Amino acid sequence: MPYLHEWSPALRQTLPQVELGTGPTPVRPLPGLADDTEIWLKDESGFGDGGWGGNKVRKLEWLLPDVKKKGRKTMLTFGGLGTNWGLATALYGRDEGLGTALALVDQPVDRHVEAQLKRLEGSGATLHYTHTKARTIAAAPWLILRHSSGFRPPYILPAGGSSPLGTLGYVETAFEIAAQIEAGELPLPGHVVVPAGSGGTASGLALGFALAGVQTRVTGVIVTDQLRLDRRAMARLASRSAALLRERGARFPDPALDFEMTADWMGPAYGAATAESELAIERSRPVGLELDPVYTAKAMAALLDKAGTGQFGNGPVLFINTNGPR
Repeated sequence: MPYLHEWSPALRQTLPQVELGTGPTPVRPLPGLADDTEIWLKDESGFGDGGWGGNKVRKLEWLLPDVKKKGRKTMLTFGGLGTNWGLATALYGRDEGLGTALALVDQPVDRHVEAQLKRLEGSGATLHYTHTKARTIAAAPWLILRHSSGFRPPYILPAGGSSPLGTLGYVETAFEIAAQIEAGELPLPGHVVVPAGSGGTASGLALGFALAGVQTRVTGVIVTDQLRLDRRAMARLASRSAALLRERGARFPDPALDFEMTADWMGPAYGAATAESELAIERSRPVGLELDPVYTAKAMAALLDKAGTGQFGNGPVLFINTNGPR
């Protein structure tokens, strides 16, 4: 099964990609997590050659070359106080000679967030504590002016890097999973479960599986109420990524996306622990999987609940560990 550039060679000239990590990331079974469901893991935590890994790096492989192609010196992006995306952008952007400015909104502060804030402070990024989504929107004109270089504004990245271009990182990851299935490293999963903080990972996987001919359903477990992440919004993002591929020479019929988005395990707020997410963390440790409390723990909670109630049927389920600690 080819990767995106091999599948459509013209993409390499029109949509350059920088290699920031080494794939494919490993897959392995997670025995004993659910009595009647075969659960597998694709571990993205090790993807990335810099100081931070995970799913955000997949998106930056496509985004950073575009920043440089457009001649921008600084990236302006957004996230919570414990943003993995913001940290990855700052670290990998710095390696490419690019500056990063982060507008940070409040979230519950625990040890995880405190540790992340220290990393952010040492990343070289300029931090703006805008506290709320409304204040971030109001401050946007000033932030753009503040981080312009001459007549060039900063390159604005959406939270999580979930633009049509950034989403290609997980279209390609779906092709990578398809290759692992074809090689016999992984059984064909009936379902793939992934946390959804900005939606690019879930929508990219759904589009990629459709293009690669892999019949599996993606479940995006929503962990924030700050962004619109319903099925319609994610289908629109996938459609825009598909249009981008077509603009660059790829030819394919309209893809039939198979995915769902659920907020049933989000809890009271972004970053707030739930009893189900804490239990998921405890149950995952014996099989060698460390979950973060904001994203992957809630996605695993959804997986375990759905498996326990028979919602996945008899087929294997693949869990995508998107966290990237170092």
